[in-house]
Amino acid sequence: MTKRYLGLSLTFLVMFALATVSSGSAAALQATAAPTMPAITKQIKIALIAPSAKNDLAWTQSMYDALVAVQKEAGGKDKLDFTVSENLYQVPDAAAAMRDYATQGYDIVIAHGTQYGASMFDVAKDFSDVSFAWGTATDTGAGQGLKNVFAYEARAEEGGYVNGVMASLLTKSGIVGVVGPVEAGDAKLYIDGFEQGVKSTGKLKDGGYKKIYTNNFGDTALAAQAAQTLISQGADVLTGSAQQVPGAITEIQKVKGYWFGTQSDQTGNWPDTVVSSQVYDWSNVVKQIIALRLSGTKGGKAFSISLKDGGEKIVFNPKITIPDAVKQAAQSATNDIESGKVVVVGNPSLATPAPTGTPAG
Repeated sequence: MTKRYLGLSLTFLVMFALATVSSGSAAALQATAAPTMPAITKQIKIALIAPSAKNDLAWTQSMYDALVAVQKEAGGKDKLDFTVSENLYQVPDAAAAMRDYATQGYDIVIAHGTQYGASMFDVAKDFSDVSFAWGTATDTGAGQGLKNVFAYEARAEEGGYVNGVMASLLTKSGIVGVVGPVEAGDAKLYIDGFEQGVKSTGKLKDGGYKKIYTNNFGDTALAAQAAQTLISQGADVLTGSAQQVPGAITEIQKVKGYWFGTQSDQTGNWPDTVVSSQVYDWSNVVKQIIALRLSGTKGGKAFSISLKDGGEKIVFNPKITIPDAVKQAAQSATNDIESGKVVVVGNPSLATPAPTGTPAG
């Protein structure tokens, strides 16, 4: 378990307190605020449980980077200390780590994966003084009587739509492909939004949108095979999600095609291939969880990030020359989403969590 660090605001809470649990066990999603850092008089300890490496250029890195940023803003390890348990793709191992951290007296345990939900709820029942958080999800465990669980969700379909618009305008073959992991959570939201964006321009050939799910979050070899299949069918632009994607990006790089990323910034590692990445910034979510914890609220709130609140950002690769018309189309799509003119199909409250035991590596 590698030690790392983290931080948040109290006075901001009243203004930005999230809606309480709605019907069923899902809490009403609240757009993230931008809280200031509180004065922390006693060190806060946070544990991050993750299915892949903290530098996976995807899902886990998005949360790890947020924790690093918040820790720095808080004033260092003396104020906010965090520990990361990486590569816990086996749910029983993750559950054991959650219980271990709770036993050690950690204030907040983040179970960063939808496959962890059922196990996290079981652990949370035994440690009512510990706050737990998981994503991407909206269920705070209220239906099970829990009051110490937070949930967080990305409006991944929004950036997916913007990437899809650009992909459809950049393909020369008229064929765009998707390498999906498990059809659940933010991966499904992103891919559904990407499909809507691609089809909104009417630029593809008939049957020019192709999609393969590997049913695995972290197997880069399976992702490479899926990419090879899509390329053999004529795709010259690809996208995909989760920590499996390096395998797929490498394949599209070989044929000098384009890739559109999500979750973390993938532009720098494949400078001639990745056009843009939708980047998750969980910093404000982390800050609000800490602020609520400091104010005495241990759970029961669900958070979301989006293009409008800045929790999702489209990061362009400066080494790829993107035609002005494509950039303008991306900006127009972003503006239309933020204004509500375009409603993207994804619905975070309906996103299916990955089942326990879903292969992640």
